Amino acid sequence: MNRASNNAGPPGLPPPEAANAETRLKGHIGHLTPEEESAFEDFKKLCAKEGFYTPQTANGKASHDDGTLIRYLRARKFNPREAYIQFKDTEIWRKENELDALYENIDIREYQALRQFYPQWTGRRDKRGIPIYVYEIGKLDHKKITAYASATSKSKTKSPGLRLFALYENLTRFVMPLCSSVPGRRNPETPVDQSNNIVDISKVGLKQFWNLRSHMQEASTLATAHYPEILDRIFVIGAPSFFPVVWGWVKKWFDPITTSKIFILAQHDILPTLSSFIEIKDIPKKYGGKLDYEYGKMPNLDPDIRQHLSIEPIRDAETFFLTSPIRWIDAGESGEDGEMTALSVGTLDGDRRKERVAVLHALATRVATHSSNFRSQRTETPTLPSRPATSNGQPAPQNAPVPNGQAAPQNGSVSKGQAAPQSGAAFLGQAPPQSHPIPNGHITPQSRPTSIQPAPNTDLSAASLHDQPVPGSGPLQHPLANGGPPISKPQNISMPPPPTDMERTKTDFYTPPSDPSELKYLQ
Repeated sequence: MNRASNNAGPPGLPPPEAANAETRLKGHIGHLTPEEESAFEDFKKLCAKEGFYTPQTANGKASHDDGTLIRYLRARKFNPREAYIQFKDTEIWRKENELDALYENIDIREYQALRQFYPQWTGRRDKRGIPIYVYEIGKLDHKKITAYASATSKSKTKSPGLRLFALYENLTRFVMPLCSSVPGRRNPETPVDQSNNIVDISKVGLKQFWNLRSHMQEASTLATAHYPEILDRIFVIGAPSFFPVVWGWVKKWFDPITTSKIFILAQHDILPTLSSFIEIKDIPKKYGGKLDYEYGKMPNLDPDIRQHLSIEPIRDAETFFLTSPIRWIDAGESGEDGEMTALSVGTLDGDRRKERVAVLHALATRVATHSSNFRSQRTETPTLPSRPATSNGQPAPQNAPVPNGQAAPQNGSVSKGQAAPQSGAAFLGQAPPQSHPIPNGHITPQSRPTSIQPAPNTDLSAASLHDQPVPGSGPLQHPLANGGPPISKPQNISMPPPPTDMERTKTDFYTPPSDPSELKYLQ
């Protein structure tokens, strides 16, 4: 069916041009018109003048990245004054509710239990590099939601009603920066600042919709106010015959821009429509694709991400990486050999965590243009050099030799015989696995796994606040059914050369911590 001409009715299929790259990139960094570029500069100046934004200087980074700021401007149709009002209100709201502290201190068990009630990342990206989320409404149980709310009301975490935003923070602090920084992605000049959502409402009765309306309305309205423009598309699947009644409620929860991104797909339109935005290999099998993924299980991480990712040799590191609060810090040098480190934060049994669980290597570089003219931009993708294989078949790390013939440590230095800080092992009460030895008491590039390792096939949808297993025990040790690590191969991608008025700079799509002692602490 086609998009309804009557705005009161539910929307239909997206227009044919919606999947076009040029259409999808309009209003995004690197693809602004001169007028939009001017509005963006006016917006940043206004925010800085009023004390809500600090521009980048020679002594430090900007307080907010461009990918975040441009979302507010797009949401307000590039009206700087209106965008400033929404941005100001959000900054005040974040400060009053201590959102940064909420994310850093949320209980891990509460966070994992919370995931089962909201959209979940599949671990994959669409053709533009945007993360794909799935939300199966039929698996929501009103009684479970009520029981969860009752249990968490006794939590020590401030503002229990705000826990939902730990998931939005995970999207903006973890998933979006990860997708932005993966080498080889299309349009590296444009930060990933949105998500694609498949919302499955099949087998959901009118009574269940009615019981869940407050739950979904809370998530929708507050996200629209404080996380604008994080949705690229919402594909609704399995709509029942009474959905026009439900649509009468739902459309009031979103602003007009967001409702224009919602599309209702009939059964015969599901695969043709999804495949115009998403590669078949990244569409879950349930919807006609080839991806082994089930809602409530671990994300099936993109092989293109896996081959550039190293998981720390501590127990359950991948489980923490994919299902706990994560944020990134800058841990490398500039250029394509740079790195950024994933920190698992939150609390467990009252103890605060700040644990390094993974490192993303060879960050994507973006193409910065000196002209704001809107045009089709050619981008340069870094070609990763071929590395000689080691005895176990993994690519050998490129490290400068040191006098004693050993590889230089990546993070700080530890004298021979001295024990390195065992942040993960100390937390989990177990030494790092013997399969990843630690020469001289320090994790070196040789001892660091070069690809993410299999994780448990934990059914998080069945978990509750009280029966969620402690990471590092029980079913978390079982193999992951969603596939093990892929074979790492050199990426030799031939791309057209960039125009002469462009230059490559290090990806800067996120804001690392302002406290330089944090990285020193981790080393």
